[in-house]
Amino acid sequence: MTGLSGKITSFRRPTLNLAWERRLLAATERFELKKTVVLIGMMGAGKTAVGKALAARLQVPFLDSDTEIEKAANMTIAEIFERDGEAFFRNRETEVLDRLLDSQRGVLSTGGGAFLSERNRKLISEKGISVWLNADLKLLWSRVKHKKTRPLLATSDPFETLKNLYETRVPIYAQADLSVASRSGYSIEAMAQRVLKALRARPDVLETRE
Repeated sequence: MTGLSGKITSFRRPTLNLAWERRLLAATERFELKKTVVLIGMMGAGKTAVGKALAARLQVPFLDSDTEIEKAANMTIAEIFERDGEAFFRNRETEVLDRLLDSQRGVLSTGGGAFLSERNRKLISEKGISVWLNADLKLLWSRVKHKKTRPLLATSDPFETLKNLYETRVPIYAQADLSVASRSGYSIEAMAQRVLKALRARPDVLETRE
């Protein structure tokens, strides 16, 4: 390149920050999702927030089974529990899961108890892939202790209730197809990226398109 003095000067290619280069590469990647990604785990694990971020990254629809149940019943989950009981809610949950898994492939967030049902696990296994967001008890409690929208924690000792639920459910969650650790220092975007990394190892579920 010729400078103002007429002398030849070197032309240096601008250097990009490594993190920026990675974001730029990620923005240009395209994916083909072959099965619905079903996020499972305890209340407070971040299924809804991470699910939305993951769906945006994959450019696919995001659905939340609890939200769909509330829409169908025109009631909140807490109201359904109070009026009709947990057994009624679980039956409606299975119906909604079946319907959502038959719809367009995407990312589906489920309630904390959904994966406990053998029938639901079979539905998810046949029509999607289960991903457990594995958060420890301390992190879960920090996220749910101030919320009043968790009917299962409406007890005299909500922490002990959460602990009992956690200890009962973890062995069942461990049956999920994939497990992704959730830690307090991870942002929503970082968690979505961790799930994406796990899915990349499953070409029967996710492929990168050229």
